[in-house]
Order: sequence, then structure tokens, then C-alpha cells
Amino acid sequence: MSTQTSRREFLEAASAVAAGAWLSLSTPLAAEDRPAQVIPKKASAVNQSDLPIVDTHQHLWDLTKFKLPWLKGDAVQKINRSFLMSDYLKLIGSHKVVKTVYMEVNVDPSQQAAEAEYALDLCRRDDNPMVGAIIGGSPQSSDFAKYMQPYAENRRVNGVRTVLHDPDRPKGMCLEPTFVDNVKRLGDMDKSFDLCMRPGEILDGAKLADLCPKTRLVVDHCGNMPVQSEDKALREAWMNGMKETAARPHTFCKISGIIVTAKPNAWKPQDLAANIHFCLETFGIDRCFFGGDWPVCTLTAPLAEWIDAPKQIVKDKSFDDQKKWFHVNAVLLYKLQPK
Repeated sequence: MSTQTSRREFLEAASAVAAGAWLSLSTPLAAEDRPAQVIPKKASAVNQSDLPIVDTHQHLWDLTKFKLPWLKGDAVQKINRSFLMSDYLKLIGSHKVVKTVYMEVNVDPSQQAAEAEYALDLCRRDDNPMVGAIIGGSPQSSDFAKYMQPYAENRRVNGVRTVLHDPDRPKGMCLEPTFVDNVKRLGDMDKSFDLCMRPGEILDGAKLADLCPKTRLVVDHCGNMPVQSEDKALREAWMNGMKETAARPHTFCKISGIIVTAKPNAWKPQDLAANIHFCLETFGIDRCFFGGDWPVCTLTAPLAEWIDAPKQIVKDKSFDDQKKWFHVNAVLLYKLQPK
């Protein structure tokens, strides 16, 4: 065995142990959320209709309540309307979505607190599967601590996100002192921070992880690398950044959103496979999980069709591994509470 191989295997093992330590801090799992304690089913025996799914990236927006400035863009006019929970529930098809996590929708900053309350109201109701929320916030602001104070002890607020790839967000913004201090503050509250950033800047995520060792960081959308891109330099920068970020054991990868980077009416599941397999291999099955990114996903594909694609890509994995990716890991990472 070569020295390089031995070192790689050691790092993979150490990362798995560290990830397990992070996830063991979660509250006890309900029976339906626990990994199976039986002999894993063979891949050939997996019935994917049995897979319980936690959709960790559920966007909802009611344009009678909220302003979403980014919906003014020409490329998103197809989704420039309200999308409600009732719409989502009609569109999941035969997929067994048992829990959802609200994902902030980049509202006008003045409406972030109202958006958080909107999501928390859905979490309290028993007519839908939403159990938690990643709320919007502005860690770059000196007012962030005051903003987060009402949510510090709320177990339905699982984390925070601010979109880092907007045109007005400069490269390196997440490494500014105020931003770093506020992401550290999230760790002190036992809440995560979602990284939604440009694919060529993922290395900043690794640097932020080093500066915030107590905060769980989640790379959204497989790092936003376009699935059909032939830009070799961009892909190399993305891969290097993802590897560096994954080397920090308190980082995780959400396999979500990538369908939007494919060409509408000109894609197939195999087009997504390279990015998905790379993320699974780089972060490991215990630190990856699924997110729907509805309704943004509909810019390329209907929700049920998009969920089908990753199912096809991982169909040869064991039932236990598939359940980890689609369900268990998300419950552990976001410390999701039952209804």
C-alpha cells in the first residue's frame, strides 16, 4: 500500500469519526428516523418507493406577503408568482416526503423577521410536513445578534442562510470579521449556516470553517457547479474548493438545486451523475443529504421528475445508504424535531 493511499484512507476514516461525533450531538431520533438496525438490504432489493424523504430545501413564497427583488430578472419570470405549501403537496407525486425544512427565499431584508414567522407558523401546524426552517439573515450586519435573539432557543429554527452569489455580494464577503463573528455566534446557538456561493469560490467555505470550528456549515446545491459545463478551469477550482471544505469535519453537502444548471428539455439523469458522485465521494455518505429546491427546480424540471433523477443515480447503493442520504442525515444534522 502506498503512503499516499494510506494517508487518504486515514483522513477518510478520521473524517467519518469526526462527522459521527458531530451528529451524535443530536436529540434522540424517533423510531422512523433511525438507521435500520438490521442487515442492509441488497441493492437489487431496494424498493425506492419505500424511501422516506426529508426535503431540506423547500422554498415557499406568497407574493401577497413578501417582496422578492430577484424575481424581477428575465430568467426567472416562469416562477414570478406565489408558490404555497398546498401547491407543493400536489406536486410531489408518489415520492414519500415525510418532512420538509423551509429554506429562506432572499426576501427584502426588511422582511426577514416576518418571513421567519411565516415559516414557524407552518411548522406549528399539523396540515403539512414542515418541521424546521433555515431562516434568512445578514451575518454581514452589526445588527445580526439582535435579529437572532428571539430565535436563539427556538428548536424549529435550525440555521441561517444568506445568498453569497448575488451580484452585490463581493468575493470573500463571508470572511469579513463581522460575518465571521456572527457565524461563530450561530455555532454558540447550536445552529448551522448554509453556504450558497459561486462554484469558483468554495475555497472560502473551507476558510470560514477554519475560523468557525463550532458551527456546522452546509454547502448548498453541490457548490453550484453547472452540471453540463465544459469550463475545465471552473470545474477544477470547484473540485479543489469542495475537497478542502470537506476536509473540515463540521462541513456537509446538500445535494440540491443542480437540476437548475441543466438545459431545460435537454438533460437526462446521467448529466447530474458526475457532480452527485463527486460530492458523495468527497464528503462521504454520512455528510450528504437531499434538498428539493422547489419551485426553483421547475425552471428546468417538475419537482417529481427532479426527485426521480438522483434516485436513479444512487439506485445501486444499499437501502441503508439511500435512507441516510434522503432522510437520516438531515434529521441528525439539522436536529429536526417531530411535529
